[in-house]
Amino acid sequence: MTVHRKPESGPWGALRAPVFRAIWIASIASNVGTWVQGVGAAWAMTSLAPSPLMVALVDVAAALPVFFLSIPAGVLADVADRRRVILFTQTWMLAAASALALFSFTGWLSADRLLLLVFLLALGTALNGPAWQAIVPELVSRGDVPSAVALNSVGFNIARAVGPAIGGLIVASAGTTPAFLLNAVSYLGVIAVIYSWKREKPESLAPAESYIGAALAGLRYVRHSEPFRAVLIRLALFITGGSAFWALLPLVARKELGMGAAGYGALLSTVGIGAVLGVVVIPKARRRLSADAMAAAAMVVFAAGLFALAFVRNLYLLFPALLLSGLAWLTLLTGLNVAAQTALPDWVRARGLSVYLLAFFGASSAGGMVFGGMGNAFGLPAALSVAGAAVLFGMTGMRRFRLASAEGLDLRPSMHWPSPHVAGESETGGGPVLVTVEYRIEPEVRREFLDLLTRLRSSRLRDGAIKWELYEDLSDPGLFREWFVVGSWEEHLQQHHRVTMEDRGIQEAIGRIHSGPSPPAARHFIARRI
Repeated sequence: MTVHRKPESGPWGALRAPVFRAIWIASIASNVGTWVQGVGAAWAMTSLAPSPLMVALVDVAAALPVFFLSIPAGVLADVADRRRVILFTQTWMLAAASALALFSFTGWLSADRLLLLVFLLALGTALNGPAWQAIVPELVSRGDVPSAVALNSVGFNIARAVGPAIGGLIVASAGTTPAFLLNAVSYLGVIAVIYSWKREKPESLAPAESYIGAALAGLRYVRHSEPFRAVLIRLALFITGGSAFWALLPLVARKELGMGAAGYGALLSTVGIGAVLGVVVIPKARRRLSADAMAAAAMVVFAAGLFALAFVRNLYLLFPALLLSGLAWLTLLTGLNVAAQTALPDWVRARGLSVYLLAFFGASSAGGMVFGGMGNAFGLPAALSVAGAAVLFGMTGMRRFRLASAEGLDLRPSMHWPSPHVAGESETGGGPVLVTVEYRIEPEVRREFLDLLTRLRSSRLRDGAIKWELYEDLSDPGLFREWFVVGSWEEHLQQHHRVTMEDRGIQEAIGRIHSGPSPPAARHFIARRI
């Protein structure tokens, strides 16, 4: 694997791209509207059905679609035009938000209707997420991807910092209807920008993927991509403990610090400011530190923030700790997101990112429940302390699961596989398909060959093989036969278009140590029913 660091732009480099800049500004406005709507929905439920269960169900209705539809949404974003997917989902959310504002204005809003409309809004969010993340590399140059990811995180944190405060002011002064209406209007900017974006859809000569086949291919890629699995494991190790920060911060503000809504908003704003500072700090740090070193530093700082939240009650000390926590949060999530983006080729990017989102929300939900229950049983300081220890424990996975393994990967399609030779009128329908390749290897390069074949195995399995084996001739040592099985002829043709420049480098290295009379050549066999 060739590892080299691509040159990166400054912290604001991605904003040089006009389309990204317009989408970024529009998305901040839309995210502010989403937070304002969240305040309005929770407050409306306290009037419509003032029970803890019904108020909690508002959050459940908003979270369930994201959790269950992330993977199907990722498949949709890979097999369909991502621009059209985003236009559809944004229009869907505009309609649901408009209905919510209309029902509130006319007095038709009931507890059941509120939950239904919040659920419908969350459906749009769930379907939008993977496509939205997957278009980032299409909007900026490769060197600007870290800047774009960081700016997206900063935009979200800006919205999280100011949205609830704006929502509280609007609901307190004018009621819930204007809050719902503001959210509906906020989608118009995103729709206008995405509609005006002239996306250059990559042309592909590969056969179209079926929805089920695409889902299976995406899961297979995630299973056999070691760099991407490393990102998922590191994400889960951090978020499980880190989620306690967000889950317990409101209770710390209210019960431990005696703050009201304004004080809680100030705490959130401080974390958000720290995240905004991250957009300046991260590019400078990346020029000096590896991705794993930055992640380690961020985890230590964030764990310290959890311990501070547990025990520090002096606001002059707590606010700087929260500022650094916001910086550490953004640093780590930006590193994870960049590693995820660079570990995924375009053909499977949305599917992979949907699994990333699922891991994020799954770990966040599990961590919130675990540490929330611990807080009820043992108190907030104990729960936050254990969460901080959990974040530090997550550093034990750094050596085995390295973020740097995704750096420098060239995952552009290589298209170096020749079209399979099919004689005469041979029927290629159906399957499965068996592909074999023969190698002649001298004893002195045997170890090198086996190491290369280990990497080649991962490539075959990521790109479509459902089984792979390597055999050596007992009567002629040094004669190896590789074979792998693909589910159908169409899937094997897809495999031809999924092979990357990184894979090509491995195969060329194998070709250089192959000593047979002719280069290794693939033979294709298709199953026949008898």
